[in-house]
Amino acid sequence: MLDEIKKIDNLEELQALYTATFGKNGTMTARLKTMATLSNGERAAVNAENAELRRAFKEKQIELEQAALNAKLSSEYVDVTLDTEPKNHGTIHPLTETLSQIGSILESLGYTMWTGPEVEDDWHNFTALNTPSYHPARDMQDSFFLDNGNVLRTQTSAIQIRAMEQHGVPIKMFGVGRTYRKEMDATHSPMFGQIEGLYVDKIDKHITMSDLVATIRTMLERYFERKLEMRIRPSYFPFTEPSIEIDIKWNGDRWLEIAGAGMVHPNVLRNCGINPDEYQGFAFGFGWDRIAMLKFGLNDIRKFYDGDIRWLKNSGF
Repeated sequence: MLDEIKKIDNLEELQALYTATFGKNGTMTARLKTMATLSNGERAAVNAENAELRRAFKEKQIELEQAALNAKLSSEYVDVTLDTEPKNHGTIHPLTETLSQIGSILESLGYTMWTGPEVEDDWHNFTALNTPSYHPARDMQDSFFLDNGNVLRTQTSAIQIRAMEQHGVPIKMFGVGRTYRKEMDATHSPMFGQIEGLYVDKIDKHITMSDLVATIRTMLERYFERKLEMRIRPSYFPFTEPSIEIDIKWNGDRWLEIAGAGMVHPNVLRNCGINPDEYQGFAFGFGWDRIAMLKFGLNDIRKFYDGDIRWLKNSGF
């Protein structure tokens, strides 16, 4: 019997032999039933054989189970050096990262960030910025007016007014936030981000248009990480005088408008309780959505908002 047990190579055969030996009608079971008729020596021999067979079956069972486990591990092993399955991880939105980068650049130049309400009153959004009641920017087709006469902020310049009212001068700040206008096409959105900078100090500090242009050049070249060819064109804004628009050369000979700027209009300073005979400064503004479009090579601003995860994953951040 012991030799027969040793020759078995699978658990099914072992179980069958065990049943034939120790089952209800098994050979060893039958012998144990005759113990009462046996002599002391014969009973001792049967008990010894019974114990040895059970031990042999148990050892063989352990051997076969371990062999089966080793075979399974060999065929189903896990290579721990393989890369794990890719997982979707959240990323910073390109517009958020753009705002963070530009904000860091301006802060390194000594500017302090300000924010303001998106629902503005007439004073801060229009009147204090030297925008007369007949100016087309007040027209219903351009602005979102509320029933109480307030308006969804059309420009972050309103933050400049609040900053001068609360902080006074000298002041070196930039305002960031969402603005709203009734525009919607490939390069315009009814809600878009703006950044506006303001620097006002005593006249004898000689804050000039050259300082303004140098600030914008520094900011843009740090953001785009390359030298830029710029040109300056005269323009008109009710809150600056003189006013300019700044273009950069992009993709060969193509000129793109990038920012509006100018020296702060004396009326704006007066509206904030500042004497324009003692103080002067400059202001500039641009849409961070627009410059982000250039950096990411987009020709449609709506791409930032359509929720295309494939593009956002490969946007570079």
